[in-house]
Amino acid sequence: MGKRKHVVIVGGGFGGISAAKKLKKANVDITIIDKTNHHLFQPLLYQVATAALSPGDIAVPIRAILGERKGLKVLLGKVTNVNKQQNYVELKSGRQINFDYLVMAPGAQYNYFGNDSWKDHAPGLKSIGDALQVRERILLSLEKAEQLEDPKLREPYLTYVVVGGGPTGVEMAGAIGEIVKRNMMRNYNTFSKNETRIFLVEAGPKILNGYPNSLSERARETLEDMGVRVLQNTPVTDIDKGQVSFSEGTIETPNIIWAAGVAASPLLSSLDTEQDRTGRVKVEGDLSIPGNDTIFVIGDAAYKTDDEGSPLPALAPVAIQQGEFIGNLIKNEIAGKERKDFHYVDKGTMATIGRAKAVADIRGFKFSGFFAWILWSIVHIFFLIGFRNRFRVFVEWMWHYFTFKRGVRLITDRFTESDED
Repeated sequence: MGKRKHVVIVGGGFGGISAAKKLKKANVDITIIDKTNHHLFQPLLYQVATAALSPGDIAVPIRAILGERKGLKVLLGKVTNVNKQQNYVELKSGRQINFDYLVMAPGAQYNYFGNDSWKDHAPGLKSIGDALQVRERILLSLEKAEQLEDPKLREPYLTYVVVGGGPTGVEMAGAIGEIVKRNMMRNYNTFSKNETRIFLVEAGPKILNGYPNSLSERARETLEDMGVRVLQNTPVTDIDKGQVSFSEGTIETPNIIWAAGVAASPLLSSLDTEQDRTGRVKVEGDLSIPGNDTIFVIGDAAYKTDDEGSPLPALAPVAIQQGEFIGNLIKNEIAGKERKDFHYVDKGTMATIGRAKAVADIRGFKFSGFFAWILWSIVHIFFLIGFRNRFRVFVEWMWHYFTFKRGVRLITDRFTESDED
């Protein structure tokens, strides 16, 4: 019997975890490497940012997900380089880890389109740290507005700008609309909900690009009804401390949230293979990189087209299916079976806009309103890992639905007043 193959998985997101779970019963050793010790359910990050959920509701330690298994290691570390000639990855610490198969699932980061200074003033939502920073900004702004008697002076603190009209931007704008227009207003005496302003800014001609036009328009109308002003065909020209600028003018506010596009991990450049304009690696049909059939790239890091030639979206279902595919491919190859190409099964897309408000496109069937929200809720609870997480999130959502109250409204020292002054 030959030596067991060693599979190294870079990234503990949807793709990496799915691949590792499929390989648990295979005759291989597995090492999964991630910058954090937990798997994060990113689609619900905005609910942490808007004080609806706690970080522990949407994050689970990777070791707890995979459990105990001989030959399985979980390493906390940052991969800085891939040597595909000698088959090893190098960590920031200098440690080298050899592999027989490498699965690259490092995810993506927000793309500020060459304006890296904007990041300091307009955080994105890619980590729990990002979500907590946004939450602190929102809560601190309300506290500051409460102390200002002059309506003009408190106007910036009651203004919120979300840049980017994709699902994250739409969900974030809708959640902020619920917070500042309804949920928290009863707790403040100096100002009223009519003083708050929320802007969703999209450079393109419509929000939810990629969704049917009817659902995009429905989402826009719903947001407008919630008090969110949707600015389409409005690219951002500059972001500085306390202000965001467009060709038409400037909005003064410390509450700027970036949700306007992503770029692939810089680590992918070390693979020295063709990438698209956002840095995603152009993979073969079996998700391997050209010229090397033992290195695979999946999830947000991979550029792969569907049967019609359109690029697959950077969504959790894509990463999950690709991770499962790679796990099965490696398992089958070790058993002497022939490789097959990956084919994505599109089960639909959906986005929530607010309490009992959502849009969904399920295999050509379009839904909006309460029924779409129920579908969205069921799907997101189903994908959460662990019974405890599913139960807690379900209870929290029911509590918010019937009481209109947000539970996690704490200001800690993550983002203090000195950061703004």
